Amino acid sequence: MAFVIIMVLVLGVMYVTMIRPQRQRQAQQQWTVESAGVGDDVLTTGGIYGTITEVEGDDIVVEIAPALTVHMTRRGIAAVLPPDEEDEEPEADGAADADADDDADEGAVRDGEEAVRSAAGDVPSADEHR
Repeated sequence: MAFVIIMVLVLGVMYVTMIRPQRQRQAQQQWTVESAGVGDDVLTTGGIYGTITEVEGDDIVVEIAPALTVHMTRRGIAAVLPPDEEDEEPEADGAADADADDDADEGAVRDGEEAVRSAAGDVPSADEHR
């Protein structure tokens, strides 16, 4: 009798930890795909990014390049992508930070090491190391 109770408990724990979360993920994915509409950016199951241009029931038309469309079913959608938020300032700041990092790393020497430069001030070639 104790064996039956243990088996029921093990199956209950497996259901709560494995099966139920998987079903919730499937339901969320299905809802996301079903709610996709015209203008949404999507990722297809084949790995192609595009924008939905027409919806005809279960069939959709996805534009993957200017003037290039693909007809597919909704099941071909792997993910609906969130809308892009275009912030140009962080990109400009990031580029400046990258340049500053390159300049700082160029002259960096670790403790106990000596900087080696060629006569022209360039980084020495492999032949100069021999």
